[in-house]
Amino acid sequence: MEIKKTSRADLEKDKSLNYLMGLVIALASLFVGFEWGEKDIEVATDSGLTAVIDEEEIDMTVQNEPPPPPPPEPEIIKEPDILEIVEDEEKIESIQIASSEDDASHAQRETYVAPVEEEEEEVDENFVFVTVEKMPEFPGGDVALLKWISDNINYPTIAAENGIQGRVSCTFTVNADGSVTDVQVARPVDPNLDKEAIRVLKKLPKFKPGEQRGKPVRVKYSVPVRFKLQQ
Repeated sequence: MEIKKTSRADLEKDKSLNYLMGLVIALASLFVGFEWGEKDIEVATDSGLTAVIDEEEIDMTVQNEPPPPPPPEPEIIKEPDILEIVEDEEKIESIQIASSEDDASHAQRETYVAPVEEEEEEVDENFVFVTVEKMPEFPGGDVALLKWISDNINYPTIAAENGIQGRVSCTFTVNADGSVTDVQVARPVDPNLDKEAIRVLKKLPKFKPGEQRGKPVRVKYSVPVRFKLQQ
């Protein structure tokens, strides 16, 4: 007699369906597990970072102040040593001390320098001085010079007729030999009077020449020539 299986007792009938259902359930469980694990990791990571940041901020803001320096030590002033005078019976030999005058004379002898002879400057013979150590002098002085001019002057007729009078200021050069040259009018009054003043001064006798450093030199000299009418 052949044995026949019923459709309920056939185990191979739903095998493929059961396999697919199990695979679906397994994948779903695995997916749920992955999702749940990522959430835990994220929460744990966030809390850990927060804790580390808080600790670092606390360490950076807290500063330990250094202790204050110790106060300076007071200076100790030493008392001066007391000198005790002890009498010594032994005689001290006399010591000769050179005086300051001797030292000064000795120093002068050492630092003495022979004077340097200055070379005399050569005086140009053509140079005309205005002022010198010794000015030229007319024989008899200034009074004799003015008297000589008044005795040798000729009053111009035209000037006398017109009543012209005044004082003509003139200059001239006294040479090294005493002769008079380069007669000029410094302050004129009238052409006729000026011309006569120049004529008279050119005839002046020799002066005693002026000297500079003991040598005769040329000197500029000035003199007034007065013209005055007699009334």
